[in-house]
Amino acid sequence: MSLNRKQYKIDYQGRELVLEVSDLAGQANAAVIGRYGDTAVLVTAVMGNEDRDIDYFPLTVDYEERFYAVGKILGSRFVRREGRPSEGAILSGRVIDRTIRPLFDHRLRRDVQVVVTILELDEEDDPEFITLLTASAALAISDIPWNGPVAGVKLLQETSVKRQVIINPTNSQLRENWPKDGAFEAFVSGTKDRINMIELEGIDADEKAVAESFAKAQKEIAGLVEWQEKIVKEIGKPKAVVHLAEPDQSLVRVVKDFLSDKLPGAVYVKHKKEMYEKMSEVREALKGHLASQNLDEKALAIADRLFDNAVDELVHEKILKENKRPDGRKLDEIRDLYAEVGLLKRTHGSALFVRGNTQALAITTIAPPGSEQLIETMEFSGKRRFLLHYNFPHYSVGETGRMGSPGRREIGHGALAEKAVRNLIPSQEEFPYIIRVVSEILSSNGSSSMATVCGATLSLMDAGVPIKKPAAGIAMGLMTGKDGEYKVLTDIQGPEDHYGDMDFKVAGTSDGVRAAQMDVKIDGLTNQMLVDALAQAKRARLEILKVMNKAIDKPRKELSPYAPVVMSMEIKPDQIGEVIGPGGKVINGIIEKTGALTIDIEQTGKVFIAGSNKEKAQAAYDMVASIVREYKVGDVVEGAVVKILEFGAIVEFGPGRDGMIHVSELKEGYVKKVGDVVKIGDFVRAKIIKAEAGKIGLSLKALKN
Repeated sequence: MSLNRKQYKIDYQGRELVLEVSDLAGQANAAVIGRYGDTAVLVTAVMGNEDRDIDYFPLTVDYEERFYAVGKILGSRFVRREGRPSEGAILSGRVIDRTIRPLFDHRLRRDVQVVVTILELDEEDDPEFITLLTASAALAISDIPWNGPVAGVKLLQETSVKRQVIINPTNSQLRENWPKDGAFEAFVSGTKDRINMIELEGIDADEKAVAESFAKAQKEIAGLVEWQEKIVKEIGKPKAVVHLAEPDQSLVRVVKDFLSDKLPGAVYVKHKKEMYEKMSEVREALKGHLASQNLDEKALAIADRLFDNAVDELVHEKILKENKRPDGRKLDEIRDLYAEVGLLKRTHGSALFVRGNTQALAITTIAPPGSEQLIETMEFSGKRRFLLHYNFPHYSVGETGRMGSPGRREIGHGALAEKAVRNLIPSQEEFPYIIRVVSEILSSNGSSSMATVCGATLSLMDAGVPIKKPAAGIAMGLMTGKDGEYKVLTDIQGPEDHYGDMDFKVAGTSDGVRAAQMDVKIDGLTNQMLVDALAQAKRARLEILKVMNKAIDKPRKELSPYAPVVMSMEIKPDQIGEVIGPGGKVINGIIEKTGALTIDIEQTGKVFIAGSNKEKAQAAYDMVASIVREYKVGDVVEGAVVKILEFGAIVEFGPGRDGMIHVSELKEGYVKKVGDVVKIGDFVRAKIIKAEAGKIGLSLKALKN
């Protein structure tokens, strides 16, 4: 039996790039295996056979990690199989979704599902490059209507004198250059001549360098798209002719005529709540008008989409022709800003950041090192010391709904905000705490993720976390016209967000970009559009930072009285056993005796001691220090007599540390019985006269000489 394999190969950035089509997964509309280096992925694309009675395009992208891809058996002790997607898998799936989605005709009402399965994964290549390329190839050769192909590349601005941009850097190259000042790494994707998706993390990256790297990425993407086009020309299927949800033109005219004089007064209102109330009134009036003309329920449902289309056209026209935004702001004007810290007494740090109707309440908690999050995924096994979690309850947009675990949107927004802040966190040597920030979105009207960056920064400083510098973020929008004209908008909200053509979030410090994320609803952006958006975002970011600095301009010098006190020291790895003791007897004894919260010891010999106050932490610190102290002849120690022998007494002068006073060293002259000089429980001071192979010899009489 033959699988009818066809392979298409090129050399790309020093590794072989292969797209393979065969009879595997032959019941899908298309299936492609992509290989890059030693990474291999299977991507299938399937379209449903029937139209659904819904008012949106039903696209799903599932990114399936398989532990066998890295030769590991992971999971819990009792469940040795993959469960719900990891955060990394969700974020990788979103990269593909955000790149391919704008190129579908959104009037399509058939289910389309793209499934990415990781078959094998090497340790050097980021799988996002090959997964997106393979997904694009599968859609492009299938009969599913789609306006691809697309491609994406990873970028690394390295930090040598040349400051060159590396395309598809290996993980080794990333480790060599990251994180360093001025560096940035990004994943950029799009069509042959437009960029439509960006994920970037930087260490105060320069906007000009970022824009130049995007131009270089565009050239690389164009070459990869042209390669796919050749494959499609050879083996691509004709695109299926499917029904598109197109309204009756007579209904379109009725709706337009009715809304022409009513919509501007509803949309062009400064406050969100009032705006949506008026828009709802007009929407209901439209339905009543159509119902009076004896139109059926289906026509009334279509009218909702026509209403949205009319708002879209109105907002575009007013901004492009009159520079008129719905709330009356200038194109580069930020909404009213407010910042406050120290709202909550018993939390370790808290802050409220408000921009217009968007409100983010950020709370910081610090904890001992033992509170690190353990992570075990296909790509990464280790610990997370800094956590940022984002919650978006239904009430924040005036809606009801079921409360539950975070969805893909919350995970994505939280990851973006964390990316902007995490490299500002001090090292564990500087600040030996685990840090968690939670952003509660109390009200949302445009870019709550960027409000989270601002709120998190303020909250961290309120908690006394010595971050390197404050960061802020802003969301930029775009309105484009049919003839190529465009306007960049600062601080998008409401209709500009929902009906606009771009959502470009940029976060950073006063010195440069720390994180960026871009999605579009059009084919993509030119490089000049990106240059303009980055420049406008920088001006806004600096303005926001000024407001934040008025609330708190540097981290507090003292931690909250409710925060644990963590002290650290380093011991020799071969001393770890002494501190822990048999069955944990010594370390547990220290905790019990001093009231310390935790004592965490790493294999390297780093010891972190936490107490509810400084006195308890210090007491435990002193006891550990006593255990690992290397005593020498002449040192003086203090402790209790714990045992009487015929030939001497045992004195315990620290946890797990003791020495013997020989009968001849108890006092000058002859001693008949040890008990005549010392008794169990006596507290004595003695001098060390012998320290060999861990055995300590003590003397009372030497101390008196």
